[in-house]
Amino acid sequence: MTSQKIGGRRRRSPGFTIGLTLIALILFSGLFALGSWQVYRLAWKRDLIARVDARIHAAPVPAPRSATRDDEYRRITASGHFLHDKAVLTQAVTVRGPGFWVMTPLVTDAGFTLMVNRGFVPQDNRTRYSRPQGTVQIVGLLRLTEPKGGFLRSNDPAAGRWYSRDVAAIAAAQHVAPPVADYFVDAGANCTPDTAPVGGLTVVRFPNNHLQYAITWFILAAMVAGAYIFLMRRDPEDSAE
Repeated sequence: MTSQKIGGRRRRSPGFTIGLTLIALILFSGLFALGSWQVYRLAWKRDLIARVDARIHAAPVPAPRSATRDDEYRRITASGHFLHDKAVLTQAVTVRGPGFWVMTPLVTDAGFTLMVNRGFVPQDNRTRYSRPQGTVQIVGLLRLTEPKGGFLRSNDPAAGRWYSRDVAAIAAAQHVAPPVADYFVDAGANCTPDTAPVGGLTVVRFPNNHLQYAITWFILAAMVAGAYIFLMRRDPEDSAE
């Protein structure tokens, strides 16, 4: 019962008013909380983008033996020699089209092995790429390992099919002697851009739609508040006609 007549005039019942208030309060609180969460996420994302941008443009530091999420996209450098006979190709889709990343172990002068993504090779040129001998020095971006596989595709080491750059799995499948760093490096661009493998194709992009989401949730919360005020101010006699 939404209203009742008192003294010849129709008034809202207390139960209806309390119920409507509770529903409006729950909806408003939930929508406002979602908007506030997106504001928090916006600040976090902007801080993340700023920190990553600083790492990318900083001077390279010596490659560490292990890395955490706070090290991702840091510029690092290492010297050593490649183990080309233990390289694998992992599936890649780049601005140059579909193909493969050339993942090659680098035995560093620091006493550990580092998996290096030397760059991209197209599908029809997967075996024709440079294999430098002797001591080399690489500079690139530190990347965290990509365990298990790609989207809806699992790595198949036995068949030599790799859909992600899973450092531990690649090292085990290729019998790379430990210690092996728990991350890999995206090598920088080559001095000759058209020489395969083509490095420097790392895409550093973080979707940042939190402001739009926050505005949407706050607008919905305002609409709930507006609808509640409208219904509470509306004369019950009007709704009864």
